[in-house]
Amino acid sequence: MGIVRIHGNIYTSLYVMLGFHDLDMRSSWFSKLSVIFGPRPPLNWLLLCGVTVLALIAVLGSSSSNTFDSLTPTSVPNIYTNYRRLKEQAAVDYLELRSLSLGASRQRELGLCGKERENHVPCYNVSANVLAGFNDGEEFDRHCEVSRNIERCLVRPPKDYKIPLRWPAGRDVIWSANVKITKDQFLSSGSMTKRLMLLEENQIAFHSEDGLIFDGVKDYSLQIAKMLGLKSDSDFLQAGVQTVLDIGCGFGSFGAHLVSLNVMAICIAAYEATGSQVQLTLERGLPAMIGNFITRQLPYPALSFEMVHCAQCGIVWDKKDWMLLLEVDRVLKPGGYFVLTSSTSQPYGSSLSMKNSMVTTMEELTLKVCWTLKAQQYETYIWQKTVDSDCYTSRKQGALPVCNEGHDVRSYYKPLVSCISGTTSKRWAPIRNRSSTPHRLSSAEIEVHGNSALHVLCQRVQPEDFFEDLQVWRSALKNYWSLLTPLIFSDHPKRPGDEDPLPPFNMLRNVMDMSAHYGGLNAAFLEERKSVWVMNVVPVNAPDTLPLILDQGFAGVLHDWCEPFPTYPRTYDLLHANGLLSHLSSERCSMMDLFLEMDRILRPEGWVVLCDKVGAIEMARVFATQIRWEARVIDLQNGSDQRLLVCQKPFIMIWQENVICDQNPKIVEGAHESLLE
Repeated sequence: MGIVRIHGNIYTSLYVMLGFHDLDMRSSWFSKLSVIFGPRPPLNWLLLCGVTVLALIAVLGSSSSNTFDSLTPTSVPNIYTNYRRLKEQAAVDYLELRSLSLGASRQRELGLCGKERENHVPCYNVSANVLAGFNDGEEFDRHCEVSRNIERCLVRPPKDYKIPLRWPAGRDVIWSANVKITKDQFLSSGSMTKRLMLLEENQIAFHSEDGLIFDGVKDYSLQIAKMLGLKSDSDFLQAGVQTVLDIGCGFGSFGAHLVSLNVMAICIAAYEATGSQVQLTLERGLPAMIGNFITRQLPYPALSFEMVHCAQCGIVWDKKDWMLLLEVDRVLKPGGYFVLTSSTSQPYGSSLSMKNSMVTTMEELTLKVCWTLKAQQYETYIWQKTVDSDCYTSRKQGALPVCNEGHDVRSYYKPLVSCISGTTSKRWAPIRNRSSTPHRLSSAEIEVHGNSALHVLCQRVQPEDFFEDLQVWRSALKNYWSLLTPLIFSDHPKRPGDEDPLPPFNMLRNVMDMSAHYGGLNAAFLEERKSVWVMNVVPVNAPDTLPLILDQGFAGVLHDWCEPFPTYPRTYDLLHANGLLSHLSSERCSMMDLFLEMDRILRPEGWVVLCDKVGAIEMARVFATQIRWEARVIDLQNGSDQRLLVCQKPFIMIWQENVICDQNPKIVEGAHESLLE
């Protein structure tokens, strides 16, 4: 409904706006108006009429727009169908994104945090923890309760931040301005670090042949494989090693090499204010998260990993009555390996041994926890965990107690224990007796999870439910990819410093599935051979499916979304959540805090895909607008109350104090052109 211009005969214009087109009706109304206002009405009456009509137009226009948004199209049998038509609709929708973000809601947008919070990680504040009374190492641990009530604002990128290079270049070369580490810190670092990293102008290059360990990562990996009796490190999967927990991972070079062998290596390291191992590893697009061996258990269930690796990780294992080593035993699967390499000043190939009192004492304890020394070469030791759960009860002299049944349920930052965990679990099975096909479980292996529930929140998994869920995500991923392909591949505007990519060159490197369920999205990514890895997050108040996810060889972790995630800012390319918003609506969480946390861990120009009920999605769209995301709701066209919310985080640069400039103002227009192709 357009705005009618009032000119000439004011009465004639009013007739048209009121819908009186008949001449006789006009004449009748003209007589009545003449009696009221006289032959020539006062100017203030004319102005009042005009303002009233304009207000009526605005109200009716807003009402009709809202009515249009609330209409539900005709249902279609399949959940995800007609996506080609949806893509065409999305092309039109994206034209509205800029006006949406720059419209009346601008007044409600949150401001940017100060420069001091560019690399802020909540829950890790040593000085605040000390003031709160934590000591004996606990001040370096995670304490979210201490750092609550922080000002709500958007964590901004550093001044010279640049979009990471695409893979595979982005795995080996990063922008130095994207991480909190200085040139002086590089130059003052040890010789091994200098060999690992070269500072070339504004880039850090990670050379695969010059690793953290001895003569190179490849040589070190081959050494471990041969110590296990394998011909090559490419045989790790055949030996049952699918997932590796890499403690104190340096800058991720060993993990990067394992990922190239299709072995999932998850780096964990303590929080560091500068030069963080986790931040550098994630900037390379590799799996990592903050994790401490101090006072609490890691957020993984018992029997999670086939190998735990510690190379010069700086942990004194005999501290706290060896409870740190018992934590390794807890997360290690039967038949799994603990690889320990000590620091040494001797070059690779030296005959000197690292035999010392700590290692000698450690060998004594490993016998008590039923580990055997598999091999020892130079400064590297490999122990293997027993596959016989009766071993712990059969050893009488100096034996450690076995934890009570059900002790391992929900190992979410619980205090460390001095007992043996996991021995009564139905998942107790040798790693070599796994399915021969990587990342694919048999029906018998899935049924183990259906029979092992010990808690009301544990998920009793049935094979038919598992495979049905996988089929749903196969279809969903194809449609997600169809929707996002014009935006995340090489037809996206080229970034400064990028080489010309060969299509299809994927801009996504890592994905966080915030409510992973069975890990079906991760499995679908692998089946479609997408070059991404997924951090599968299982909310603590959802059914506990994390053991099933880890047994598939995926990366996964427990997390309470009422708290910040243990990672650095700008570390994920895509966030995905299915049903999470509805699930959290009954919790104590603040939805605004959740969206602020999502914005913190999402890279500039990163994407968010949320699937939920229409009410939750509409609420989420409001929050997305407040934190400056470009957001659009998409109907799934199946007649249900489920909707998709697809968002993109803009690249906001700070050129000077209180001045905000979008580095890529044409991103929406470019996306629109791509969608129309």
